[in-house]
Amino acid sequence: MSIAASKPPGSLEITMFGIFGKNNFETLTQVLYTTIVEQSRQPGFYQNCGVPDTPDGRFDMIVVHSFLVLRLLKGETGDAPDLAQAVFDLMFADMDQNLREMGSGDLGVGKKIKAMAEAFYGRVEAYEAGLTGEASLEEALDRNLYRQTTIDPAQIASFARYMRREAGHLEEKTAKTLLAGDLSFGPVPSLVEEDQ
Repeated sequence: MSIAASKPPGSLEITMFGIFGKNNFETLTQVLYTTIVEQSRQPGFYQNCGVPDTPDGRFDMIVVHSFLVLRLLKGETGDAPDLAQAVFDLMFADMDQNLREMGSGDLGVGKKIKAMAEAFYGRVEAYEAGLTGEASLEEALDRNLYRQTTIDPAQIASFARYMRREAGHLEEKTAKTLLAGDLSFGPVPSLVEEDQ
């Protein structure tokens, strides 16, 4: 499964492995993914924004934060696409391990990972359309993150504001910042507020 854009034929680049070495690249990937997971596990998302505190809800929170990071890297050149691919690969390796720890057999894990990857790509498309104004982000969140559970529309709106804010925050960074391992997210909404 590849999310990285293909490099132009004949292009010559120094890869991340060439600059930093394989071990440091793996460490960078782990740092970024760990930051994504830690943010996704913040209790406020589940307590204040109404995200379901279930395996599906936790998966979707990782998808949201991974999407925000990967969209910054995907259009960049140089080492950024390699880093995006490495974060994606680590995310699904982690999902695979978690499924196995929950007791899924080899055959079941493969099918579930395939379904999760399809879900990931569908959400990426829906969230990108929501952030660019081509579609409603709130509707995309209701369908995917909240899976159309009974939820206060104000909570969906609060999470959508959070997502827009974080997308803007990351867009102010450069891929070089992430390549240096500098990834941070803003605070989780502490309560449902009206648009400012």
